[in-house]
Amino acid sequence: MQQVVGYRGKIKYDIPMALAYKDRPPRQQAAEIALIDRVFRLVPKTHRILDLPCGGGRVSVYLARNSYQVSCADHSEAMLEIARRCVRENRLECPVDQQDIEALTYSNRQFDTIICFRLFHHFPTPAIRQKAIAELCRVAGSYVALSYFSPLSVTSLKRRLRSRLGGRASQKLATSRAEVEAYFRDHGFRLVKDFARSPFFHTLHLALFERAE
Repeated sequence: MQQVVGYRGKIKYDIPMALAYKDRPPRQQAAEIALIDRVFRLVPKTHRILDLPCGGGRVSVYLARNSYQVSCADHSEAMLEIARRCVRENRLECPVDQQDIEALTYSNRQFDTIICFRLFHHFPTPAIRQKAIAELCRVAGSYVALSYFSPLSVTSLKRRLRSRLGGRASQKLATSRAEVEAYFRDHGFRLVKDFARSPFFHTLHLALFERAE
């Protein structure tokens, strides 16, 4: 399979970028947490959760405060440093590990549920998407919650139009739900429900998949 080494979503998070990502604009933060909350209404509180990538820890902290047992993981050392600080400041006990989503060191079905939020749209090739989904499905016992950018939105349409008119192509890559579902189906998972931040307007979706057997 074709491999792209060091694609932007894997290497861009130095300390300044990590700090910028940690502090989202309040309106965006509220909308994204609301989206996550809609998904996790379907996830039992007894589940062991892996937040990958955890970024600065905002999703991990939210879920831990809502009674989930949460572990954090990220590839970026800068993000991990901020996540550890965030966990400490919130007086939480959440392990924080360095992990590569394409080659996780966790055992099969080690976590009940995995949330992979705001990463998938960085994957530049189907080969990398397939490899990442394979690892998420291997490590998840019951559910995987994955965010992706839909091409069927006003935001995605504007990005495509800008590129065709000679502007810079967006590095945030949209993927159809059918493509995402196919990756999960190949590894024995089926779609439970797909949630949109703002249907047909905003590009961000968060889909919950469950192990089929």
